[in-house]
This record gives sequence, C-alpha cells and structure tokens, in this order.
Amino acid sequence: MADSSTPHTELQQLTQQALVYLLVAALALWLASLWLSEEFATGRDFSIKAMLLFICAAAWLGLYLPEHLPHGRLGPANLVTLGRLALTALVGGMVGETSAALAWPAVIIASTVLLLDGVDGWLARRGGCSSAFGARFDMETDALLVLLLALLCLQLGKAGAWVLLSGAMRYLFVAAGMVWQWLRRPLPERRRRKAVCVLQVLSLLIALVPAVPVPWSSGIAAAGLVLLCYSFLVDVAWLRRRSDRIYAGVDSR
Repeated sequence: MADSSTPHTELQQLTQQALVYLLVAALALWLASLWLSEEFATGRDFSIKAMLLFICAAAWLGLYLPEHLPHGRLGPANLVTLGRLALTALVGGMVGETSAALAWPAVIIASTVLLLDGVDGWLARRGGCSSAFGARFDMETDALLVLLLALLCLQLGKAGAWVLLSGAMRYLFVAAGMVWQWLRRPLPERRRRKAVCVLQVLSLLIALVPAVPVPWSSGIAAAGLVLLCYSFLVDVAWLRRRSDRIYAGVDSR
C-alpha cells in the first residue's frame, strides 16, 4: 500500500512546488509588465494580456507535469524555462498594442529568451533531471515565442500575413496529427530541428529590429520560414516512411 501511494505523494509535492514557483514568476511578470506599461504608454490591458497568456500556458503545461516523475523537484532547468515562459508572455502582451516604440523592448526581451534557450537543456543534462515534461516545456515555449514574434512582425508591418505561417507551423502539425495518427509517432532526436528553431526565432528578431527596412525584413523572415518548412517536411517524410514500414510489417518497433 505504501509503495502504491508513493507516486501520488511525489506528484503532490511536485505540484505544490510548481505552484509556488508559478506564483513567484507571475508576480515578477506583473511588476515587469506594469513598468513597461508606464515607460512605453501601452494600453490598459497590456499587463492583463501578458498575465492571461502566462496563466493559460502554465495551466495547459501543468497537465503534463506527471511526465516529470520520478523527479520530485522541478530542478533549475525547468525554472529557467519558466522564466523564459514569463518573458515570452511579456512579449505576448505587446500583441495588439499601437505603440511602435515597443519594437525594441520586444526584440530585447525575445533575444533574452533565445539566449536562455539551451541553458535549460544544459542544466537538465548536467543535473541528470531530463524528462519528457522538461522537453515539452522547452518546445512549447519556443513555439509560443515564434507565434508571438510572427504576430508582431505582421502588426508592425515588417512582413505580410504569410509570416503567420511561421508561428502556426507547429500547431498545424499537431492538428494534422489528430487526423493522421502516424504523425503522432515519436521523432528521433535531431540537432537540425533545434538549430532551425533558433534560426527561425533569430530571423523574426532581425526582421523586428526598427533599423531593418521592410524589403529586407520580409526577406529575412521569409528565409526563416523556408528553413522551418524544410525541417517540417523532413520530419513528415520520415514519419511517413516509418508508417509505411510498420504497415508492411518490416518495422514493428
């Protein structure tokens, strides 16, 4: 009986710890959003948008917290990712704002998120606390950042509506997996996937820089989108071949 209750106890402790860290991150986010709102004269709902985005993203990711077991603590890697999510939510608050002066804060904050990307993975490997939850947390934070940067590029006139495909690609892939089951199969680890993600974020960041004129910003954003499409096509082709092999009885793994 004691053994069977151990996982439940560990999950309860992990959830309580996560809630404490979430509250701290939410408070820091709220204070930062209030400061930005004061400095750049944003709309009244700037802080509310940032907080709602953070709460919704954290609540959704919290559903996958059991994937972090048997680790009983979030660990420094996930705390870094939590900070990245809070900063990403701060960028999200800028979506819909009319002040063009927010372009530089968006670039600086998103650059910080990008610089911290990889730190969480390194900490997880170094501390021996890698988990499926940590990997998902990191990936979904990256995907959300790309979507928000694409929205800002469109909002500031740095690229056409096609730039939204950069942010929607990940979510379209997930939606397609609901229709075609073979798209939900696990993919092998590839450095190419992470490298393309970094380049995609970097291309949108450069496009957002106020000093970069529109023709160049569109071209840079388009180059990032081409790389992203290539990476997704490679993965889809791999999954399709794997599915065909399984149906043919060649590969039963």
